[in-house]
Amino acid sequence: MSPHTLSELPWWHWLKRAGLALFLLLVAYLLSLMARQIAWADVISTLTHYPTHVVLTAAGLAAASLLLYSSFDLLGRRYTGHRLGADQVMTVTFICYVFNLNLGSLIGGIAFRYRLYTRLGLNYGVITRIISLSLLTNWLGYVLIAGLMFCINPLELPANWRINTAGLHGVGAVLLALGATYLLLCARSKRRTYCLRGQQLSLPNFGLACLQAVMGMSNWLIMSTCIFMLMPASVSLIDVATTMLLAVVAGFVTHVPGNLGVLEAVFVVTLSHQAPAHQLLAALVAYRLIYYWVPLVAAATVYLRTEAKANLVVPLK
Repeated sequence: MSPHTLSELPWWHWLKRAGLALFLLLVAYLLSLMARQIAWADVISTLTHYPTHVVLTAAGLAAASLLLYSSFDLLGRRYTGHRLGADQVMTVTFICYVFNLNLGSLIGGIAFRYRLYTRLGLNYGVITRIISLSLLTNWLGYVLIAGLMFCINPLELPANWRINTAGLHGVGAVLLALGATYLLLCARSKRRTYCLRGQQLSLPNFGLACLQAVMGMSNWLIMSTCIFMLMPASVSLIDVATTMLLAVVAGFVTHVPGNLGVLEAVFVVTLSHQAPAHQLLAALVAYRLIYYWVPLVAAATVYLRTEAKANLVVPLK
């Protein structure tokens, strides 16, 4: 039986879903075991004793990151040549990014973008190109900064992990090669247009690709610095950045919205030799509050206002 035929069988989809459900249950069980070992009273105590200037600095970094990411679709405006205003574009991107962080990419990063941009008069082809470029900007920044961090600062990983320090070096080299390949294609490739699910996508010019790299890398670094500001003094910025980038891989594999629980588990396992677990967890809870949950309230408010005014929006001709 060919793989194509197998994928068409009714029970095959249920089997894949059951396998994913079992995997997520296993992750939840492991997280619950870890949670039982945490002194939660100490976590709460740490949270309530953060200096005001630390919280304000972290909030400022979070705002800078959200503002920067909200500018990613402005690259898409330059790339596609559509005529929406910068404020409209950044509002859509902000809503979608925050919903993506908290609810997952299919709901926030994709579905909301199509809904909001079509309401503003853009067609599906233009929206697809905008989304594609924005995703490329984010992940180009990730592969370049993660590749660099994994090469220059490979963490001491737990002995029971399937990857060791040498393996992390290798992953870093592969990521850097992927980023460099994309930039090289944008600079030198004679073939500029590719077809993806019926949509024609063109490679951006080298200047735009470099801008993607700078913006993407900067955003990941700002996010890392935001977490670092909330961490105990014994933890270095470069270790926080490397651990966060490593946690992204774990979150990507598990498909948990917002890496909920996964981010915390990776930080505790990886950096517990540098700081007490309750201090690490307190920093991550504060980070979620500042970077995920407060912006979610703001994004939801803006989105509800957008829905309320939907009938007043005049589609762009």
